[in-house]
Amino acid sequence: MMNIGKYNTLEVVSDTKFGLYLADEEGNDVLLPNKFCPKDAKIGDKLDVFVYRDHEQRPIATNQRPLIIRDSFAYLKVKQVGTVGAFLDWGLEKDLLVPYKEQEPRMDEGRKYVVFLYLDTASGRLVATNRVRRHVSNDDIEVEVGDEVALLIWEENEAGFRAIINNKHFGIIYRSDLFEPLRIGDKMKGYVRAIREDNKIDLSLQPIGFENVEATAETLLVLLKKNGGSLPFGDKSDPEAIQKQLKMSKKTFKKAAGTLFKKKLVRIEDNGIFLL
Repeated sequence: MMNIGKYNTLEVVSDTKFGLYLADEEGNDVLLPNKFCPKDAKIGDKLDVFVYRDHEQRPIATNQRPLIIRDSFAYLKVKQVGTVGAFLDWGLEKDLLVPYKEQEPRMDEGRKYVVFLYLDTASGRLVATNRVRRHVSNDDIEVEVGDEVALLIWEENEAGFRAIINNKHFGIIYRSDLFEPLRIGDKMKGYVRAIREDNKIDLSLQPIGFENVEATAETLLVLLKKNGGSLPFGDKSDPEAIQKQLKMSKKTFKKAAGTLFKKKLVRIEDNGIFLL
């Protein structure tokens, strides 16, 4: 079955003056216009293409790579606002529609929003929405504490930043755990720090447990080498100074320094840490 709004691996079945016709295993075909056809493509070849709908709602294939695929989230810019809704730039010739009923808040031209792309079953059209909460759920959590996950920063609040997890769940990164600035729309890997009894998920941008200590120790070693073999931080150093320069908490710094000390890579003195 042809997957509208996703990538498909399809076979070239015919060559016409308009382009190549590609078909899936069930015989459903779609046109790949001439401007997107590989020069050396021939009958029987398999091509990876993105399939969506053109201005007349007919399936069409392209080798362009959109900024979002069906059933996922992305941070996209509004190109214009019309009578039926807002139109987003998603990297393809035909702009992506967000109907007014799918906007909360209302979208403004030139601004960017986190949106979800889905296939409207009633019309068969690909539609985007910025009603993010409708499309994430923590009812059946598919991640565990310590897992590495894909994050998209969704919104900011007093506690920190909410993030979409693996295009399925939502969690929060607390300000107290941040050692670098974040912005809405940022994509990054993160880690599940905790899953609470109410199914809320706490996130970290650093690995959990022993892996975190090892990774931070390696980071500290690199910083020492870049700084001529020493750093002016110890037990009595100001936590804010450590966080500002090293991008880690004082507690994390002490654990990392201890790890390097046990490996006999550094010596620790009152006025700083030094490479051996």
